[in-house]
Amino acid sequence: MFQLTLNGEIIQTDKKILLDLLNDLQLSKGRFAVEINGSLVPKSKLAEYPLENNLAIEVVQAVGGG
Repeated sequence: MFQLTLNGEIIQTDKKILLDLLNDLQLSKGRFAVEINGSLVPKSKLAEYPLENNLAIEVVQAVGGG
């Protein structure tokens, strides 16, 4: 079990891979960007990015408008 900070909230998860966590929380739909500990994670790396304790994850959803 890992303890992480996700968008400013402390959560616990048993997921081991970043994309699995994002899918489980329904954060991987549409256009989005992920930053971990201040560094942008390319979408091509989400399926192989390992989770570990105390990561600070920010997920930003793109919203269209006019």
